[in-house]
Amino acid sequence: MSRFQFRHRRAWFSAAALASVGLATLGVMTFNGAPAEAQDVAPQDQSAASLAVVMDFLSNTAPDKVEAAANRLVAPDATYVSLNFDNPELKLIEPWAGTATGPSAYSSTFLRVANYWTIEDFTVTDKLASGEDVAIFGKFTYRSVEVGHVFTSPFSIHAKVRNGKMVYFQFMEDTYASASSFRQSGSWTVKTTKDNPPLTVGAQ
Repeated sequence: MSRFQFRHRRAWFSAAALASVGLATLGVMTFNGAPAEAQDVAPQDQSAASLAVVMDFLSNTAPDKVEAAANRLVAPDATYVSLNFDNPELKLIEPWAGTATGPSAYSSTFLRVANYWTIEDFTVTDKLASGEDVAIFGKFTYRSVEVGHVFTSPFSIHAKVRNGKMVYFQFMEDTYASASSFRQSGSWTVKTTKDNPPLTVGAQ
């Protein structure tokens, strides 16, 4: 064995020994600097914690509770996407529609919903979480306060939770049904495709 080969092997062995000591004392480090054993546990813990935050908020959306819940569980710069990103016409009917920020965007939405409808049912059917991301699915039945129209809609929520607070919340529902629950009169004539004749909706 040449002197160069010996030195090369000795240097490799020393590096390997140092790495072994480091692994034994510090834990295996991954590309993002987190211990491997922590990564095995942390995603599950974070998923459960994220889901708990979102469910805590949904459990406290009554008018007398939602403002405190939003201040406690929503980050100051959190985004709320309600029904769509931006729809001026729908916003005339449902003023909370669109994109807003901050805890007040969360609380004011549920406060106004309670003024517009009587909430007859709100049921969560499925809930999923992966790290900071949470998905909630369910259905609700609302009765419009002024007109008395009842509708049932599916809903879905995509939320993101960081450091114990929601930073993103997107709520989707059947907005045709919800907006129509306020209709007093009138109808639309619509044409969907070239081959289909015009049709009238909302006449009843």
